Amino acid sequence: MLQIQVLRQQTAWVKERLAVKNFASIGLVDEVLAMDETIRQLKIDTETSQAAQNAAAKKIGSLMAVGDKEAAELVKQEVADLKQAVGSDKEKLTALEKSFEEKIVLLPNLPNEIVPLGKVAEDNETISTGGNIPELYEGAKPHWDLIKEYKLIDFETGASITGRGFPLYTGKGAKLQRALIQ
Repeated sequence: MLQIQVLRQQTAWVKERLAVKNFASIGLVDEVLAMDETIRQLKIDTETSQAAQNAAAKKIGSLMAVGDKEAAELVKQEVADLKQAVGSDKEKLTALEKSFEEKIVLLPNLPNEIVPLGKVAEDNETISTGGNIPELYEGAKPHWDLIKEYKLIDFETGASITGRGFPLYTGKGAKLQRALIQ
């Protein structure tokens, strides 16, 4: 997840990196920053109200010690109003922070500086290769077809049991998986 400090300090760079990744919702960066600014301002307001509430509460004690009960009652009412305002601000802050978290996680990680702009695999540049690259014969099957043909992994059943992204190893595929784990 992107850090909010990076978004605040390097907004143009973040947008440029997201454009390299072909991220469609670049306006989400501005939306997240606006929410962050609102949250920060609301925190300042809440803390200011709490400080005023604490100062007024201390004032009540000194007024009661002097014997000025009328002024103490007025300050008590002021404290009650401040307490209600702080409670309301805290509720708003909690809701806004939850919404902020939901938005910021929609921003993907940024690609490295050396990643070229492109939309398809052919746009990538090969930096280096190593080892012997085997040449497959004409008509060689890809591994995903071999998995289905030999019934090693059942993706559909795995997805229905545990959710997306979890395979169900079957037959010799399950034996191989267990052997690799051991």
